[in-house]
Amino acid sequence: MTKEESYLSTAQQLLELVGGKENVVSAAHCATRLRLVLKDESRANVDEILKLDLVKGQFASGGQFQIIIGSGTVDEVYKRFIQVAQLSEATKSEVKKDADQKMNPVQRLIKALSDVFVPLIPALVASGLLMGLNNVLTATGLFFPDQSLVQAFPNLADVASMINTFASAAYAFLPILIGFSATKMFGGNPYLGAVMGMIMVSGDLLNAYSYGTAVTEGTIPYWNIFGLAIEKVGYQGTVLPVLAASFILAWIEKRLHKVIPEALDNLLTPMLTILITGFLTFTVVGGIMRTAGDLLTTGLLWLHDTLGVVGGMIFGLLYAPLTLTGMHHSLLPIEIQLIAAGGSFLMGIACCNNVAQGGAALCVMLRSRDKKLKSMAGTAGVSALLGITEPAMFAVNLKLRYPFYSAMLGSALGCAYVTLTNVVNISPGAAGIIGFICVLPQCMVNCIIGVLISLVSAFVITLIMSKSSRFNKAAEE
Repeated sequence: MTKEESYLSTAQQLLELVGGKENVVSAAHCATRLRLVLKDESRANVDEILKLDLVKGQFASGGQFQIIIGSGTVDEVYKRFIQVAQLSEATKSEVKKDADQKMNPVQRLIKALSDVFVPLIPALVASGLLMGLNNVLTATGLFFPDQSLVQAFPNLADVASMINTFASAAYAFLPILIGFSATKMFGGNPYLGAVMGMIMVSGDLLNAYSYGTAVTEGTIPYWNIFGLAIEKVGYQGTVLPVLAASFILAWIEKRLHKVIPEALDNLLTPMLTILITGFLTFTVVGGIMRTAGDLLTTGLLWLHDTLGVVGGMIFGLLYAPLTLTGMHHSLLPIEIQLIAAGGSFLMGIACCNNVAQGGAALCVMLRSRDKKLKSMAGTAGVSALLGITEPAMFAVNLKLRYPFYSAMLGSALGCAYVTLTNVVNISPGAAGIIGFICVLPQCMVNCIIGVLISLVSAFVITLIMSKSSRFNKAAEE
């Protein structure tokens, strides 16, 4: 059989094995894979597809049924496939749109979060690495007894101060970055989204990290608008409130474009969009999210204090989903209060969770043959080890699904150990592989052991899952 005959035969067999042309919505290809959107993926005979000579593998991801054929060959098979299927050529973006329509609400939410955070990866990774460097310079007892490098070498003090300023900027103003990216993804003006983010971290507002203290002391500032008391509190370090505000902003802006006369559109639409979105954010979104955070925090504390090791495992299992919403920041006021009372258990939990995400991402890096994914997983994994998990979670683990589940299990195992051994931190800090520098001296060894348990178990579970046909094998390709 000639190559031409082989390409045509493969295309014809593939069409039959995926359920016929009536089951194919659209088709495109990348460098190595035939990307199909099928009406019903259950009609595809995967076992027979994998037996074809030119087929090297298959997986389904994000609503796309992807068949691995190989560089060069896939182009030729694709040409014959669209001919026999009587389809017009489609771009990868068009196929993605078709695939998005097949996703359920949860899958669409996960994809939306990924689309928002992938463009932010360089900023988050840079900040995470700088934060880790700052901690190495300022950690007491890491290199010298009862001294940090800065204390031992005072000339490094300004270097550490400068690095700390650079490291904290992206997270201090995270709502601005998210506002821009999310509003663009939702179809609104990204610059208005950035403005909304600026409003949410304005210096005129009470810093969100001081909210717990203000509640205790009864010093929360308010606006009084026609008898309505509105809290003047910022959204530093949050994710979900900014995403909600961005969605509202884009929705309002698009509606205003339709109803405001063209002559006044450029004048009134931006102003009204910001005014309405801002009002709704501070009156509705903020209140709901803070209430949800308080309820969640109370529940998690009950789990830890009442259920012991089992509670620690559940806490570790749920910490990553909690981080997805940004609600883990609601634990900060409680951590500060616990530290003031003698010590907090939250650092050990957070460290185990973060390094578990890093371990899963690093496994993806080693398993993947995709250069872009390999690079992204590597940098994101290192960032997670240093305490910054957003790149690893949103761009790698959550996108592939099974590494995220593996990291949750790894976190649960490590958190069970640090709960069993009562690891207590005496100061806040970067919750990563060097988080042990913030715990009591007698807890340091157990903190390191718990972190290593999370790191190794997340890596191993990800490796096992990546080799199982029951799970998505996208990381291997």
